[in-house]
Amino acid sequence: MKGKLLDWSFRYGALVVIAGVFVFFSIANENFLTYDNIADILRSISIVTFIAIGVTLSQIVDGFDLSVGSTVSLSTVAAATLMVWFEQPLIVVLVVPIAIGALIGLLNSLLIIRFRIPDLLATLAVMYIIGGVQKTYTKGYAIYNNMQMTDGTKAPGKFSESFKWIGQGELLGIPVPVLLMLLAVVLVHLFLKYTRWGRQMYITGGNREAARLSGIRINRVRLAAYVLSGCFAAIGGILFAARVGSGQIDAGAPLLMESVAAVFVGFSVLGAGKPNVIGTFLGAVLIGVLLNGLTMLNLPYYAFDIIKGVVLVLALAVTFVHLNRRRV
Repeated sequence: MKGKLLDWSFRYGALVVIAGVFVFFSIANENFLTYDNIADILRSISIVTFIAIGVTLSQIVDGFDLSVGSTVSLSTVAAATLMVWFEQPLIVVLVVPIAIGALIGLLNSLLIIRFRIPDLLATLAVMYIIGGVQKTYTKGYAIYNNMQMTDGTKAPGKFSESFKWIGQGELLGIPVPVLLMLLAVVLVHLFLKYTRWGRQMYITGGNREAARLSGIRINRVRLAAYVLSGCFAAIGGILFAARVGSGQIDAGAPLLMESVAAVFVGFSVLGAGKPNVIGTFLGAVLIGVLLNGLTMLNLPYYAFDIIKGVVLVLALAVTFVHLNRRRV
Protein backbone atom coordinates (compact mmCIF):
# COMPACT_ATOMS: atom_id res chain seq x y z
CA MET A 1 0.00 0.00 0.00
CA LYS A 2 2.80 2.40 0.94
CA GLY A 3 4.62 1.61 -2.31
CA LYS A 4 1.52 2.27 -4.40
CA LEU A 5 0.98 5.58 -2.62
CA LEU A 6 4.55 6.63 -3.35
CA ASP A 7 4.19 5.62 -7.00
CA TRP A 8 0.95 7.57 -7.29
CA SER A 9 2.42 10.65 -5.62
CA PHE A 10 5.42 10.49 -7.93
CA ARG A 11 3.27 10.29 -11.03
CA TYR A 12 0.45 12.68 -10.17
CA GLY A 13 1.60 14.57 -7.07
CA ALA A 14 2.88 17.64 -8.91
CA LEU A 15 -0.35 17.99 -10.90
CA VAL A 16 -2.44 17.62 -7.72
CA VAL A 17 -0.35 20.25 -5.95
CA ILE A 18 -0.69 22.69 -8.87
CA ALA A 19 -4.45 22.19 -8.94
CA GLY A 20 -4.67 22.53 -5.14
CA VAL A 21 -2.65 25.75 -5.15
CA PHE A 22 -4.94 27.20 -7.85
CA VAL A 23 -8.04 26.31 -5.84
CA PHE A 24 -6.61 27.66 -2.57
CA PHE A 25 -5.60 31.05 -3.97
CA SER A 26 -8.84 31.33 -5.93
CA ILE A 27 -10.78 30.96 -2.69
CA ALA A 28 -8.41 33.16 -0.67
CA ASN A 29 -8.50 36.09 -3.12
CA GLU A 30 -11.29 36.81 -5.55
CA ASN A 31 -8.91 38.65 -7.89
CA PHE A 32 -6.62 35.66 -8.37
CA LEU A 33 -8.49 34.10 -11.31
CA THR A 34 -9.01 37.35 -13.21
CA TYR A 35 -7.66 37.59 -16.75
CA ASP A 36 -5.19 40.32 -15.86
CA ASN A 37 -3.70 38.33 -12.98
CA ILE A 38 -3.44 35.08 -14.95
CA ALA A 39 -1.79 37.00 -17.79
CA ASP A 40 0.65 38.51 -15.30
CA ILE A 41 1.50 35.04 -13.93
CA LEU A 42 2.10 33.70 -17.42
CA ARG A 43 4.28 36.68 -18.34
CA SER A 44 6.43 36.16 -15.26
CA ILE A 45 6.81 32.40 -15.73
CA SER A 46 7.73 32.89 -19.39
CA ILE A 47 11.08 34.28 -18.24
CA VAL A 48 11.62 31.49 -15.69
CA THR A 49 10.59 28.87 -18.24
CA PHE A 50 13.18 29.98 -20.79
CA ILE A 51 15.90 29.88 -18.13
CA ALA A 52 14.66 26.52 -16.82
CA ILE A 53 14.66 25.01 -20.33
CA GLY A 54 18.37 25.76 -20.47
CA VAL A 55 18.94 24.13 -17.09
CA THR A 56 16.87 21.15 -18.27
CA LEU A 57 19.12 20.66 -21.30
CA SER A 58 22.24 20.70 -19.15
CA GLN A 59 20.60 18.22 -16.77
CA ILE A 60 19.69 15.89 -19.62
CA VAL A 61 23.40 15.40 -20.45
CA ASP A 62 24.08 14.79 -16.74
CA GLY A 63 25.35 18.30 -16.09
CA PHE A 64 24.19 21.36 -14.22
CA ASP A 65 24.39 24.97 -15.34
CA LEU A 66 24.56 27.34 -12.36
CA SER A 67 25.63 30.27 -14.53
CA VAL A 68 22.19 30.88 -16.05
CA GLY A 69 21.27 33.57 -13.50
CA SER A 70 24.37 35.64 -14.28
CA THR A 71 23.78 35.07 -18.00
CA VAL A 72 20.30 36.54 -17.62
CA SER A 73 21.74 39.57 -15.83
CA LEU A 74 24.43 40.19 -18.45
CA SER A 75 22.06 39.75 -21.40
CA THR A 76 19.54 42.08 -19.74
CA VAL A 77 22.02 44.93 -19.34
CA ALA A 78 23.57 44.17 -22.76
CA ALA A 79 20.19 44.59 -24.47
CA ALA A 80 19.48 47.73 -22.45
CA THR A 81 22.83 49.41 -23.13
CA LEU A 82 22.67 48.62 -26.85
CA MET A 83 19.50 50.71 -26.99
CA VAL A 84 20.13 53.37 -24.36
CA TRP A 85 23.87 53.92 -24.79
CA PHE A 86 24.46 53.01 -28.43
CA GLU A 87 21.03 53.41 -30.11
CA GLN A 88 21.32 50.13 -32.00
CA PRO A 89 18.49 48.69 -34.16
CA LEU A 90 16.23 45.96 -32.81
CA ILE A 91 17.95 43.09 -34.64
CA VAL A 92 21.30 43.96 -33.01
CA VAL A 93 19.63 44.30 -29.60
CA LEU A 94 18.24 40.77 -29.97
CA VAL A 95 21.18 38.99 -31.60
CA VAL A 96 24.07 40.29 -29.46
CA PRO A 97 22.71 39.10 -26.07
CA ILE A 98 21.93 35.66 -27.50
CA ALA A 99 25.47 35.50 -28.92
CA ILE A 100 26.77 36.43 -25.46
CA GLY A 101 24.74 33.57 -23.99
CA ALA A 102 26.22 31.17 -26.54
CA LEU A 103 29.76 32.33 -25.67
CA ILE A 104 29.09 31.76 -21.97
CA GLY A 105 27.90 28.26 -22.86
CA LEU A 106 31.11 27.70 -24.82
CA LEU A 107 33.15 28.85 -21.82
CA ASN A 108 31.29 26.42 -19.57
CA SER A 109 31.90 23.64 -22.10
CA LEU A 110 35.61 24.42 -22.29
CA LEU A 111 36.01 24.21 -18.52
CA ILE A 112 33.90 21.07 -18.16
CA ILE A 113 34.98 19.08 -21.23
CA ARG A 114 38.53 20.23 -21.92
CA PHE A 115 39.74 20.89 -18.38
CA ARG A 116 37.49 18.26 -16.78
CA ILE A 117 36.31 20.57 -14.01
CA PRO A 118 33.10 19.23 -12.42
CA ASP A 119 30.11 20.99 -13.90
CA LEU A 120 28.87 22.45 -10.61
CA LEU A 121 32.27 23.98 -9.85
CA ALA A 122 32.89 25.20 -13.41
CA THR A 123 29.51 26.89 -13.81
CA LEU A 124 29.72 28.29 -10.27
CA ALA A 125 33.03 29.96 -11.19
CA VAL A 126 31.55 31.28 -14.44
CA MET A 127 28.54 32.56 -12.51
CA TYR A 128 30.83 34.76 -10.40
CA ILE A 129 32.91 35.84 -13.39
CA ILE A 130 29.89 36.87 -15.48
CA GLY A 131 28.31 38.57 -12.47
CA GLY A 132 31.45 40.64 -12.05
CA VAL A 133 31.58 41.42 -15.77
CA GLN A 134 28.05 42.82 -15.86
CA LYS A 135 28.62 44.98 -12.76
CA THR A 136 31.94 46.25 -14.14
CA TYR A 137 30.38 46.96 -17.54
CA THR A 138 27.54 49.02 -16.05
CA LYS A 139 29.64 50.36 -13.13
CA GLY A 140 26.90 49.05 -10.87
CA TYR A 141 24.13 51.22 -12.35
CA ALA A 142 20.76 50.16 -13.70
CA ILE A 143 20.16 51.13 -17.34
CA TYR A 144 17.11 53.26 -18.15
CA ASN A 145 15.88 55.82 -20.67
CA ASN A 146 18.07 58.94 -20.96
CA MET A 147 19.98 57.96 -17.84
CA GLN A 148 22.63 60.22 -16.35
CA MET A 149 26.11 59.08 -17.41
CA THR A 150 29.20 59.25 -15.20
CA ASP A 151 30.60 62.17 -17.22
CA GLY A 152 27.51 64.28 -16.50
CA THR A 153 25.86 63.85 -19.90
CA LYS A 154 22.64 61.96 -20.59
CA ALA A 155 22.48 58.71 -22.52
CA PRO A 156 21.25 59.42 -26.05
CA GLY A 157 18.86 56.52 -26.50
CA LYS A 158 15.82 54.89 -24.93
CA PHE A 159 13.93 51.62 -25.00
CA SER A 160 12.13 51.29 -28.31
CA GLU A 161 8.44 50.48 -28.40
CA SER A 162 9.10 47.52 -30.69
CA PHE A 163 11.46 46.05 -28.10
CA LYS A 164 9.07 46.60 -25.19
CA TRP A 165 6.31 44.96 -27.25
CA ILE A 166 8.21 41.67 -26.96
CA GLY A 167 7.80 41.73 -23.18
CA GLN A 168 4.62 43.76 -22.75
CA GLY A 169 2.60 43.42 -25.96
CA GLU A 170 -0.20 41.09 -26.96
CA LEU A 171 -1.00 39.14 -30.10
CA LEU A 172 -4.58 37.98 -30.62
CA GLY A 173 -5.25 38.85 -26.99
CA ILE A 174 -2.42 36.66 -25.69
CA PRO A 175 0.75 38.18 -24.17
CA VAL A 176 3.67 37.92 -26.61
CA PRO A 177 6.11 36.38 -24.08
CA VAL A 178 3.53 33.69 -23.31
CA LEU A 179 3.28 32.79 -27.00
CA LEU A 180 7.07 32.69 -27.23
CA MET A 181 7.23 30.48 -24.14
CA LEU A 182 4.64 28.00 -25.43
CA LEU A 183 6.36 27.87 -28.81
CA ALA A 184 9.71 27.18 -27.15
CA VAL A 185 8.26 24.43 -24.92
CA VAL A 186 6.63 22.68 -27.89
CA LEU A 187 9.70 22.95 -30.15
CA VAL A 188 12.15 21.76 -27.48
CA HIS A 189 9.83 18.88 -26.54
CA LEU A 190 9.63 17.79 -30.18
CA PHE A 191 13.40 18.19 -30.54
CA LEU A 192 14.15 16.02 -27.51
CA LYS A 193 11.60 13.34 -28.28
CA TYR A 194 11.69 12.98 -32.05
CA THR A 195 15.12 14.04 -33.30
CA ARG A 196 18.42 12.17 -33.33
CA TRP A 197 20.17 14.97 -31.44
CA GLY A 198 17.55 14.95 -28.71
CA ARG A 199 17.81 11.20 -28.24
CA GLN A 200 21.60 11.47 -28.19
CA MET A 201 21.36 13.98 -25.34
CA TYR A 202 19.35 11.55 -23.24
CA ILE A 203 21.64 8.64 -24.08
CA THR A 204 24.71 10.73 -23.21
CA GLY A 205 23.23 11.71 -19.88
CA GLY A 206 22.06 8.21 -19.08
CA ASN A 207 25.35 6.39 -19.68
CA ARG A 208 28.21 8.38 -21.11
CA GLU A 209 30.49 5.41 -21.75
CA ALA A 210 27.78 3.41 -23.48
CA ALA A 211 26.97 6.45 -25.61
CA ARG A 212 30.62 6.80 -26.59
CA LEU A 213 30.90 3.11 -27.52
CA SER A 214 27.76 3.39 -29.67
CA GLY A 215 29.43 6.10 -31.75
CA ILE A 216 27.88 9.21 -30.24
CA ARG A 217 30.27 12.16 -30.07
CA ILE A 218 29.48 12.83 -26.44
CA ASN A 219 31.64 15.94 -26.07
CA ARG A 220 29.91 17.60 -29.00
CA VAL A 221 26.52 16.72 -27.51
CA ARG A 222 27.50 18.13 -24.10
CA LEU A 223 28.88 21.28 -25.73
CA ALA A 224 25.61 21.78 -27.61
CA ALA A 225 23.62 21.39 -24.38
CA TYR A 226 25.60 24.10 -22.58
CA VAL A 227 25.54 26.47 -25.54
CA LEU A 228 21.76 26.06 -25.80
CA SER A 229 21.49 26.60 -22.04
CA GLY A 230 23.32 29.91 -22.41
CA CYS A 231 21.13 30.95 -25.34
CA PHE A 232 17.88 30.20 -23.52
CA ALA A 233 19.10 32.11 -20.45
CA ALA A 234 19.95 35.06 -22.72
CA ILE A 235 16.44 35.00 -24.21
CA GLY A 236 15.11 35.08 -20.65
CA GLY A 237 17.25 38.16 -20.05
CA ILE A 238 15.91 39.87 -23.17
CA LEU A 239 12.33 39.18 -22.08
CA PHE A 240 13.12 40.55 -18.62
CA ALA A 241 14.49 43.81 -20.04
CA ALA A 242 11.55 44.13 -22.43
CA ARG A 243 9.04 43.49 -19.65
CA VAL A 244 10.37 45.99 -17.08
CA GLY A 245 11.67 48.53 -19.60
CA SER A 246 15.09 48.84 -17.99
CA GLY A 247 18.33 46.93 -17.53
CA GLN A 248 18.54 45.84 -13.90
CA ILE A 249 21.85 44.59 -12.54
CA ASP A 250 21.63 41.16 -10.91
CA ALA A 251 18.23 40.70 -12.56
CA GLY A 252 18.82 36.96 -12.91
CA ALA A 253 20.01 36.23 -9.37
CA PRO A 254 16.58 35.32 -7.90
CA LEU A 255 15.58 33.53 -11.11
CA LEU A 256 18.28 30.86 -10.76
CA MET A 257 16.61 29.19 -7.80
CA GLU A 258 13.17 29.41 -9.40
CA SER A 259 14.39 27.77 -12.61
CA VAL A 260 16.20 24.99 -10.73
CA ALA A 261 13.09 24.35 -8.64
CA ALA A 262 10.97 24.19 -11.81
CA VAL A 263 13.33 21.61 -13.34
CA PHE A 264 13.25 19.32 -10.31
CA VAL A 265 9.49 19.62 -9.87
CA GLY A 266 9.31 18.52 -13.51
CA PHE A 267 11.08 15.26 -12.65
CA SER A 268 7.94 14.07 -10.89
CA VAL A 269 5.35 15.22 -13.43
CA LEU A 270 3.57 12.12 -14.76
CA GLY A 271 6.35 9.94 -13.32
CA ALA A 272 8.96 11.09 -15.81
CA GLY A 273 11.85 10.53 -13.40
CA LYS A 274 14.18 12.53 -15.63
CA PRO A 275 14.60 16.08 -16.96
CA ASN A 276 11.86 16.90 -19.45
CA VAL A 277 10.62 20.17 -20.84
CA ILE A 278 6.88 19.59 -20.25
CA GLY A 279 7.55 18.86 -16.60
CA THR A 280 9.81 21.90 -16.39
CA PHE A 281 7.04 24.10 -17.79
CA LEU A 282 4.54 22.77 -15.22
CA GLY A 283 7.13 23.26 -12.50
CA ALA A 284 7.49 26.89 -13.59
CA VAL A 285 3.69 27.23 -13.46
CA LEU A 286 3.70 25.97 -9.87
CA ILE A 287 6.45 28.37 -8.81
CA GLY A 288 4.79 31.30 -10.59
CA VAL A 289 1.37 30.62 -9.09
CA LEU A 290 2.82 30.27 -5.60
CA LEU A 291 4.76 33.54 -5.77
CA ASN A 292 1.85 35.44 -7.29
CA GLY A 293 -0.67 34.07 -4.81
CA LEU A 294 1.55 34.76 -1.82
CA THR A 295 2.09 38.32 -3.07
CA MET A 296 -1.68 38.82 -3.27
CA LEU A 297 -1.94 37.54 0.31
CA ASN A 298 0.60 40.20 1.32
CA LEU A 299 3.23 37.74 2.48
CA PRO A 300 6.52 39.66 2.95
CA TYR A 301 8.75 39.30 -0.11
CA TYR A 302 11.71 38.24 2.05
CA ALA A 303 9.81 35.09 3.03
CA PHE A 304 9.48 33.96 -0.59
CA ASP A 305 12.84 32.19 -0.55
CA ILE A 306 11.53 29.98 2.25
CA ILE A 307 8.64 28.89 0.02
CA LYS A 308 10.95 28.29 -2.95
CA GLY A 309 13.27 26.22 -0.77
CA VAL A 310 10.42 24.13 0.65
CA VAL A 311 9.05 23.44 -2.86
CA LEU A 312 12.52 22.40 -4.04
CA VAL A 313 13.07 20.11 -1.03
CA LEU A 314 9.68 18.43 -1.51
CA ALA A 315 10.28 17.95 -5.23
CA LEU A 316 13.71 16.43 -4.56
CA ALA A 317 12.37 14.21 -1.77
CA VAL A 318 9.55 12.76 -3.87
CA THR A 319 11.81 12.27 -6.89
CA PHE A 320 14.77 10.63 -5.22
CA VAL A 321 12.78 8.50 -2.79
CA HIS A 322 11.00 7.01 -5.79
CA LEU A 323 14.20 6.58 -7.83
CA ASN A 324 15.96 4.90 -4.92
CA ARG A 325 13.01 2.52 -4.50
CA ARG A 326 13.22 1.54 -8.17
CA ARG A 327 16.94 0.79 -7.85
CA VAL A 328 16.48 -1.50 -4.82
